[in-house]
Amino acid sequence: MAQIRIENVRKDFGSFTAVQSSSFTIEDGEFFMLLGPSGCGKTTTLRMMAGLELPTSGEIYIDGEEVGMKRASERDIAFVFQMFALYPHMNVGKNISYPLVSQGMPKAQVKKKVGEIAEILGITDILNRPVGGLSGGDRQRVALGRAIVRDPKAFFMDEPLGALDAEFREHMAEELRALHDRMNATTVYVTHDQLEAMQMGDKIVVMNHGVVEQFGIPQDIYDWPATKFVAEFIGSPPMNFLNFNGTVEPGAVTVAMSDVSFAVPQQIDGANGALTFGVRPEHIRLDDAAPFKGRVAATEYLGTTQIVSLDTANGTVKARVASSDPVSVGQTTGLHFDARTVTLFDADSGKALKSHANAKVLVNG
Repeated sequence: MAQIRIENVRKDFGSFTAVQSSSFTIEDGEFFMLLGPSGCGKTTTLRMMAGLELPTSGEIYIDGEEVGMKRASERDIAFVFQMFALYPHMNVGKNISYPLVSQGMPKAQVKKKVGEIAEILGITDILNRPVGGLSGGDRQRVALGRAIVRDPKAFFMDEPLGALDAEFREHMAEELRALHDRMNATTVYVTHDQLEAMQMGDKIVVMNHGVVEQFGIPQDIYDWPATKFVAEFIGSPPMNFLNFNGTVEPGAVTVAMSDVSFAVPQQIDGANGALTFGVRPEHIRLDDAAPFKGRVAATEYLGTTQIVSLDTANGTVKARVASSDPVSVGQTTGLHFDARTVTLFDADSGKALKSHANAKVLVNG
């Protein structure tokens, strides 16, 4: 397996820029997620790493070797596609063995290797079956088997579970992560599903309009989003945003909205004018004694929890609270925010205000 390093990689298609100067490092053995909405550049980035697209500029390193202008066949990688891309005229065993046969490996060694992979994937009993009659899950296992049988330096996967139904997709995600851990493989995985990324990934790159918005471990991306886009894209329901006008000065760390002051974390880097107060739904507590008020507009029962939508003077807020909490539409209640869970953003740029000690937010009017 290998480390993969991307340095200032850019991809233009005529006048359209699909990827803008992206840089990040995938460590040896990591399960790495490229996450973002359709058209954000994640698949184009993966295809450049795999050699299926050539970068307009920048450098791509696999195992310390610069491969940006090398063909896919020269990079020692394996690619798994969303639509399986199996050979319909071959049975399961022949599909898996095809890369080894193409390399001229002796038949006895091919048979042994295919048997080992089939046992790992739990498909030993279907090796002689045609691929056409298989379920989506089994076909994806065959596609994975064909990829891993060569022991490549890295696995690249472009939404490999996207064609499966929701329940089986979750099961296959668990299997795929377990397979990765067993093989200690370097895996780069493209998805638009934030739950899939959080469930499976060691690290995540969040992309939007060809730009890397944030790069880090799932917990940091969820707890401390670098931009409003990340805060909104990650989480269900997404982070709440309350807008107000303010300035940042040295001193105590507080923020005021609707004549009510709140403590906020020491993350302020200096800002003036329009600011945005961000808080996750599960970090809001309904408390009649809290001075910041909201009127309950709707409730959504989710079993152990409920989502409560509240109208406030600074915007609509969704709170995730226990389903046993007594809440009714039309009720006015207080909202309590824990300073440790709050993120402040510059409303114009959408960027989170960075951490500095001894900062204070003063509100204009």
